[in-house]
Amino acid sequence: MRRATLLGAVAVVALAAMAVASADQAPGETAETEEARAMPALLGKGLWQVFTALAPRTRVDVHDVGGRDRRVLWPPNWRVCTQYPTEGAVLGRTNVVIGVVKKGESCPLRVRSARR
Repeated sequence: MRRATLLGAVAVVALAAMAVASADQAPGETAETEEARAMPALLGKGLWQVFTALAPRTRVDVHDVGGRDRRVLWPPNWRVCTQYPTEGAVLGRTNVVIGVVKKGESCPLRVRSARR
């Protein structure tokens, strides 16, 4: 009984905190600034940096472009070869698509020529 009451009280406090945070914003204003919605330059960086550079709610699709169609299970072991949308583009509700290879491998030739 006590545990349910405590959990209910915690939920009410959390909802109140969210309501206060959203009340501080002007109508039509989002929590992200214009700079946070621009796509950062990610080419050549580690995959872990992709997840830290983008907003938490951004959907990121990651693909192995090394030709082996491997699963990406441990982001620190991979680096970025391709990104969509390009650097500086406004994200909005666009999915981010990242092409990666394992660290120590080079980006495929077709990918390198497309970047230039």
